Amino acid sequence: MRVAQFLTEQRVAFETIIHPPAFTAQKRAKFLHVPGKQVAKAVLLAGPKDFFLAVLPATHRVDTRALMEALGKPIRLATSRELEALFRDCEMGVVSPFGSLYALPIILEEAIDPEAMLVFEGYTHAEAIRMRCRDFERLERPLRLRFARGPEPLAP
Repeated sequence: MRVAQFLTEQRVAFETIIHPPAFTAQKRAKFLHVPGKQVAKAVLLAGPKDFFLAVLPATHRVDTRALMEALGKPIRLATSRELEALFRDCEMGVVSPFGSLYALPIILEEAIDPEAMLVFEGYTHAEAIRMRCRDFERLERPLRLRFARGPEPLAP
């Protein structure tokens, strides 16, 4: 199911933004002329028995050690093959932050302000979705944890 259709069905206010193809969240921020902290990226992680999504600002990286300590289990970044198998309706390399569409639990970086406007990757590298973090939380009911390190240096 496409993200825009899902959000419309859930009666959530959002904006779809078409932009040049962006293969990183930082590039998406640059193309959309918004600060990297307003662009949220989703990272697929694997535990011993299951997958889950970590959602954090584009300017940060997942601190796997912090997550392992918080969750009490080993985790790793998912492989590209695992990503492709789960996100079949998305362009290759796109990770939707809407875990409910894929039966994936979500962990949201605690530092993200619930009132912030966030920009997420849609289902292609050239589409973004802008919506309020509180609406994302209402839909997805993520676990909030502090697990991000950053900010990352900006790409050239």
